Formats: sequence, structure tokens, C-alpha cells
Amino acid sequence: MAADSARKIKRNNGRTGEPAALPHHGAADLPAVHVDSYNLELRDAGGFIGDKASGRAFRRLLDEIRKEADDAVEADTAPHADLSKAELDGILTGDDLGAAAIVQGAIEEFAQNLSAVAQRFLRQQTWRGVQRIGVGGGLRRSRVGEIAILRSAILLRQADLDVGMVPLAHHPDEAGLIGGLQLLAPDVMHDHDGFLAIDIGGTNLRCGIVTIRRKDRLGDTARVERLLHWRHRDERPGREEAIDHLGGMMRELAAYAARKKLRLAPVIAVGCPGLIADDGWIKRGAQNLPGNWEGEDFNLTEALFERLPRIGGHSISIALHNDAVVQGLSEVWRMRDVGRWAALTIGTGLGNASYTNLKI
Repeated sequence: MAADSARKIKRNNGRTGEPAALPHHGAADLPAVHVDSYNLELRDAGGFIGDKASGRAFRRLLDEIRKEADDAVEADTAPHADLSKAELDGILTGDDLGAAAIVQGAIEEFAQNLSAVAQRFLRQQTWRGVQRIGVGGGLRRSRVGEIAILRSAILLRQADLDVGMVPLAHHPDEAGLIGGLQLLAPDVMHDHDGFLAIDIGGTNLRCGIVTIRRKDRLGDTARVERLLHWRHRDERPGREEAIDHLGGMMRELAAYAARKKLRLAPVIAVGCPGLIADDGWIKRGAQNLPGNWEGEDFNLTEALFERLPRIGGHSISIALHNDAVVQGLSEVWRMRDVGRWAALTIGTGLGNASYTNLKI
């Protein structure tokens, strides 16, 4: 892209020829909340504490407990880390009690870890006063994950902490898209039916059309009209191949909206792992993505703009934020009864964000 065009994107969040009405990338001040923190990288002697409560950590625990249980529990089919979430859920409710005991043991240890990690976050200045934690990510999309979350909630209460913990209300495939509404200025959706949203993760890429009722500012009427999903980890693409694939998904959805006469706003809301610079590059924390996405030599918003510069004849704006922040923002409508709240997302890693509600 020419330097002149790049400067326009930096100034206008991706839109050329028109003034942008969006918060800057990685913004702390959003229409409904202040983002107090995100992507906190807390450590202990063993490394990042979030690594103890990630999806990978649960599967490591499962394998460890399976090995330890070999001589103690008779199981027809010993559960292991390569089983899908649906298969693990089936073991929990099936007739093989030995296998169920192994899965239940992994759930209990994982819940203990998740509770301990949450307590460590709650001791941080930017998390003090948090009254409720919403937990999302891929593991939440399972009976195993929901039991672990609810068990962690009990453990927080047993630790005399007046903090609730609940699974995110929306399906994990949709929360990271619906939350993108909160990245947009309140009047952006005026006279439009929906917008494009992207959720970039260490295992999956999701792109969808989010529709809302036009006067809905909190997202309680938001729904994903159409979703495209790519499990990129199975194919191990490079960065440019992944971005090209994502560009194809965006164009397919824009064409679908045109056929269905859905009026898309000329904006794209994007959630991506890492610490986001205000002009659209990723400072750090994107190590699970395919290829190298970090550093000033790669600007994600510019790369997306190149692949879909216009929607409905209008030059687009792009709003980029951390993926855990955006997943949490899908809960804005459900968190209005508390002053401060937070989100943890259990995926390839463990995402984190904390918020203070604003008067709107």
C-alpha cells in the first residue's frame, strides 16, 4: 500500500475520504465501558499463570490423571487429550464410570487452577472491585467447561470472595463477533441493519454478520445472521495465507448481505490476540497466530482494508481490539447491575480483560 494511503488509514481507522467516527484501536474509552486492563501477563515461578487455566492446560491435566489412574480405575475407554469436547461430554454422561471419574478429576483440578488464577487477577489494581467475571472461550462450549466454570465460582465463594463467576451468555463462536458492537460509535448503526465482525484466535478464524435493532446500544438484541468459520490450526497456513483466507470470508459475507438486501454499515469490528497499538499493529501476545503478526512492520488493519476496501459503495472503517476484550463486551447488556466486571477466555491461551461501566 502506498505511504499516503497508509497515513489516511492510520488517521481514520481504515476509512479514506470520510471522517471516522470510531474509537482508536485498542481504546480504553468505549461508549458503554472503560476498559481498565487487558492482556495482563502475570507470572509465577512456573511461567505465565494463565497457562495453568487454558484449553491446553485442561488437556494436559486429563492426560496426567489418566496415567495416574491406570492402576486405580478400570475404564473401558481411557479419556485422553485428543478427544473432542463432545466426546468428553459424552464420557461424563455415559455408562463408563471409570472414564467419567478421570474426566471429573481433570475438571476438579482445572477448576482449582482457574479459581487460583482468578484470585491472582483480583489482586491486581486494575481488577480490584470486580464484582463478576464472565468466562468464555472454546472450553466454555461444553458441559466439561461449564462444570469447571461453575465449580470455580463455588471455590471463589469458599475463599470468602464476593465475586460471581458465570459462563458468557452467547455461544463462544458468536460472543467475539457480537461484542464488536461496543467498538463502534453509538450512531454508526443508524440506518443500517448490521455490520461485519471478525474474531481471530489461535485455533480458529470466525467472520460473521451481526444484526441488531437500530436503537439497541447494549447489544441485547444482537444476533449473528451468518457465520463463516475456519479452523486454521488444522491447515497450518502462513500469515499471508491466513489473511487472504480471511479476506475471502469478508467478501463472501458482503456479497451475501447484498443478495439478502441487508444494509451493512461500512465498518468492520475485529478482535485479535495481543496488545493492540492505537494505529492497528500488534505489540505482543500474538504468538499463537499463524506466522508473525507482531511488530510495526505488519499492520493488521491495513491488511484487512486492502482485501475489502469498500462495503456498499462506501470506504470502510476498521475498529480493532484484543479478542478477550471483545468477547467480554458481548456481556455489556448483562453486566449493567454491577459497577466493575471482568472476562476470562479459555482458548488456546487464557485471555483477560476488566471493565468499569459508564453511564449511557
